[in-house]
Amino acid sequence: MQKTTTGTVVSVYKVWWMRFSTKTFHMGASDGAVFPHIVKVRYMAEGREHVRRRWILSKNHVPAKGDTVQLLYDDRKPEKIRIVFGTD
Repeated sequence: MQKTTTGTVVSVYKVWWMRFSTKTFHMGASDGAVFPHIVKVRYMAEGREHVRRRWILSKNHVPAKGDTVQLLYDDRKPEKIRIVFGTD
């Protein structure tokens, strides 16, 4: 069963070496480029503390270090999380 919890962002890294293109025609090297981020989150689930990393595309709101985020997890596998954004 899916449950929700809150977590605290421990760190955020922009992955400069991985670029996703949002345009079919480019005027420059970074024209239309979107770079993903790796977000490390600390949270409590099923009575234990967990720390996990998740990839986030730049098109989503990228939280800053120290921010609180909503998480979805499976109570049978609390290490499997998904960060909830306003459009989820």
